[in-house]
Amino acid sequence: MHDTNTAIKSPVFGIKNFIMEKKKTLVIGASTNKERYSYLAVQKLNALQQPVVALGLQTGIIGNTIIETEKKPFEDIDTITLYINSLRQKEYYDYIFSLHPKRIIFNPGAENDELAGLAKEKGIHPQEACTLVLLATGQY
Repeated sequence: MHDTNTAIKSPVFGIKNFIMEKKKTLVIGASTNKERYSYLAVQKLNALQQPVVALGLQTGIIGNTIIETEKKPFEDIDTITLYINSLRQKEYYDYIFSLHPKRIIFNPGAENDELAGLAKEKGIHPQEACTLVLLATGQY
């Protein structure tokens, strides 16, 4: 297997017949609360050996990923997945665009037509979807 790809293993479906390209992801709204979807997304990305960085209100660790509280200039971000509502997103607009992602995923509850429109203008693909579903179905 090529080192930039990974097969997906699912306890329900077994080993998937597709290869997932590694895409560095920034999870905004990360939490150490195991019941939160942001926690599950970071955990799943780690399990799939996808490069992931996390930004949240409180520091913590999910697997081998440290949750940062400062907007650091992470490099090579392919995807930003949002777990914060549209009102809280406004303070992140400049930061998000400074990272030059290829895609922004608006998880349920994080939909934002304004940010999606600005992203399109900058050549960034906005996607209203659930990160966990995308990962589970090989559409990530």
